[in-house]
Amino acid sequence: MRRIAWLLALLLVATPAAASCPSPSSTSLGHIKGLDGQTALPSGRKVTVDGLVTGVFLGRDQLNGFYLQPPDGQQAVGVFVYMPEVSPREAELITPGQHLQLAAHTGEFRDRVQLQRVSHIEACDSASTVTPKEVEWPLDEAQLQRLEDRLVRFSQPLTVTGNYQLARYGSLKLATERLFRPTNTANAARANQVLLLDDGSYRTFPNPIPYLDDSGSRRVGSMLEGLTGVLTHAFDAYRLHPTETPRFSDANPRPSTLDAPQDALRVATFNVENYFTTLGERGAANRDELELQRAKLAAAVAGLNADILALVEVENSPSALADLVKQLKQRTGIRYQAVGGGASRGSDAIKLALIYRPDRVEELSELYADDHPAHHRPPLAAFFRDVDGGPAFGVVTAHFKSKTGCPSQGDIDRGQGCWNQRRVEQSEAMNDFLAQLADTAGHQRLLLTGDLNAYGAEDPIRTLVSAGMTDLIARDLPPESRYSYVFRGESGYLDHALASAELADAVSQVHTWRINADEPRFLGYDGPENAQPYRQADPFRSSDHDPVAVDLRWP
Repeated sequence: MRRIAWLLALLLVATPAAASCPSPSSTSLGHIKGLDGQTALPSGRKVTVDGLVTGVFLGRDQLNGFYLQPPDGQQAVGVFVYMPEVSPREAELITPGQHLQLAAHTGEFRDRVQLQRVSHIEACDSASTVTPKEVEWPLDEAQLQRLEDRLVRFSQPLTVTGNYQLARYGSLKLATERLFRPTNTANAARANQVLLLDDGSYRTFPNPIPYLDDSGSRRVGSMLEGLTGVLTHAFDAYRLHPTETPRFSDANPRPSTLDAPQDALRVATFNVENYFTTLGERGAANRDELELQRAKLAAAVAGLNADILALVEVENSPSALADLVKQLKQRTGIRYQAVGGGASRGSDAIKLALIYRPDRVEELSELYADDHPAHHRPPLAAFFRDVDGGPAFGVVTAHFKSKTGCPSQGDIDRGQGCWNQRRVEQSEAMNDFLAQLADTAGHQRLLLTGDLNAYGAEDPIRTLVSAGMTDLIARDLPPESRYSYVFRGESGYLDHALASAELADAVSQVHTWRINADEPRFLGYDGPENAQPYRQADPFRSSDHDPVAVDLRWP
């Protein structure tokens, strides 16, 4: 009786539809969404519609529904069908390419028109097809709106430009190429549009994590060919739910270790992302996390092959630095020694440090500190030379004010992140500190390295360069290689190496060792529970910053 009543209702309200379906449909998918000048149907209207299934994402672990689209040759429109409860019979019908007719109600979810409260579903006897719409990224807003909820295929390769939310939401940021911060290099263009590659679900912490390679990673710089799926808009972003398994190519494979410098001396800076032996503070929350952090940092330091290492973000206590030096010796067999002295380390929770290999480098001074009030983490400096002789040189390390914790007024973000004025003041103070060090040493062979929290074309770096320092990354690396950090899908270098004029000619090579910034965050020492199977005691994602190394060689 229920089926007879359903058919009689159709006869009363029917409009022409595909003859292959059990009965005429009452309206079209285009009318439901209000396309081409039609008035969209209000929510709650009972309708009978038909279309071809383009994407199936049934179940709570996916989208709890599927997408419908008219056959080729009819009005191009896509609609999501929310169907959280599906019988075994219905699940057999809802397959990609199947022509279905269903009775449902119109509705909305987060401002997106959809069908819901499905009461009946039948298969149509049809040989119709839906061909994915060939598109190229980026698309303008009008194009995106026309393509919303439709099956598309991207005809050009796309590049992973961000992977921060991969473990949390199963999504990757895609663009036509790696995107950079516009202030990373002079006269850079604004980054182009980002597309989210989603995983057919809006659940958090998917298990297993999607889109991983054989190493359990998915690096920024990876590329995709022939990406096909349903384009939609949700949570304030356009995203694609794939209907075919994405084909990745490792266009940016993991790097090998840096070769030992041989007849040069290597000075490196490394932000160690909160190395704390006090558990539950800013670093490791427990012993297991601390053990993994130690193992990953040791692997990174071993592969870096640095003779002098400027450390950033070490817990501001003597015991933490002593523990790190001890761990490096036990785990790598390389003996480092911390430069000591009574110089101020400041009152911040984290501090800077300089360590070196006494078998390769002779320490010529204790630490100097810049106590200018612009610094809350005093920059440190010391002088060294090769144990086999050669000129003395100074290494200065700094960690400028970060771009986070923005004030509501005053030093707000005016295009270079908040606290930019503060960082400029720190650069001005640094110029004075460098001049004082040169006067003290009687030469100007100075290397400034560290996390300056400013991109290459921003005011703080310009201030240092205008005073005579050479930006070695800008001098020696092409624009596409100038990054040590990825933030919100944009790459750039916050970690710097700047040389005085007298030292710049002795720099034979500059390295940015890409072990961290391109790797997903979940591979770090404190990743979420669903990342546990993928975390390894290797150098990859030992920190959120890549180390930067400079090789010095004198005639």
